[in-house]
Amino acid sequence: MFQQISDLIGRYRVFLITAHERLDGDALGSELALYHLLQRMGKEATIYNQDGTPENYRFLEGSDRITNELPALDAFDAAFILDCSELERVGSEAEKIAAIPRLVNIDHHFSNGGFSDTRLIDPQASSTGELICRLLAHMGFATTREMATCLYTAILTDTGGFRYANTGKETLLAAAGLVADGANPQWISENVYETNPPARIRLLSAVLPTLTIDEGGRGGSLTVTQQALKTAGASPDHAEGFVDFPRSIRGVEISILYAELPDKRFKLSLRSKGNVNVERVARVFGGGGHINAAACRMEGKIEDIHRRVLEAVRTSGGS
Repeated sequence: MFQQISDLIGRYRVFLITAHERLDGDALGSELALYHLLQRMGKEATIYNQDGTPENYRFLEGSDRITNELPALDAFDAAFILDCSELERVGSEAEKIAAIPRLVNIDHHFSNGGFSDTRLIDPQASSTGELICRLLAHMGFATTREMATCLYTAILTDTGGFRYANTGKETLLAAAGLVADGANPQWISENVYETNPPARIRLLSAVLPTLTIDEGGRGGSLTVTQQALKTAGASPDHAEGFVDFPRSIRGVEISILYAELPDKRFKLSLRSKGNVNVERVARVFGGGGHINAAACRMEGKIEDIHRRVLEAVRTSGGS
């Protein structure tokens, strides 16, 4: 599959690059690394994302060139869909993007069923960024400092700072190679984790009182409401990483963040420890992901959603 993607890049000239809604470090780092590669090859590339770039990732070179307005699609030869298990995850413009003649999906989610003819999917990879590293190696391109910074950010964030179970030997070797190519671990970590805007801290203060401990101490959750966002003067991306707070509590194996959306639905981010499988839980409600990290969306009152999720945890979660 690496060769098929390499051949496609060599054959065509104008590319769209996009990723999922509610951007994270893996999506952005992978997009920008691919963008820099295509630019170096003399190709034309445009990064489109439905949502804006979170503040803590704006240090990545090229992030100021990302557009949040879908350009006219007639000129694009192909589109790269990164870090998406299904095309709909790119947002409301998915149907238009689907009309681009060639779609290339690069992803590492277990729940990816394959929605494009050209695809590179490896659920064993730590991140989409790790797959982009492999693509670069296959193509024989040297990794620039800018690309190394983007890819290190992708791997760092999707492994939880190399703490999650998806951190394997190949992951660490890839990260080491990126450091050799110019990525600065301290500088990247400071930008990602230690540049919190006041609005994020205000939002955390508003959200922590919603902490619930369920299932005899095995489950923990937090809820982010639209009212909390408004009161804190925060945006949804300020809640990135909040799901890790309940998981940090001793005894908690499953952590859930309930984030209210403007349309009154809730986006659920699920995390777990060890062999506890939250992908099964998310799948019950039409979502997916990995064993230890998954997501889904649900409609209803938060109390009912919370109850239904706990029932799914009892029947679908576990080793």
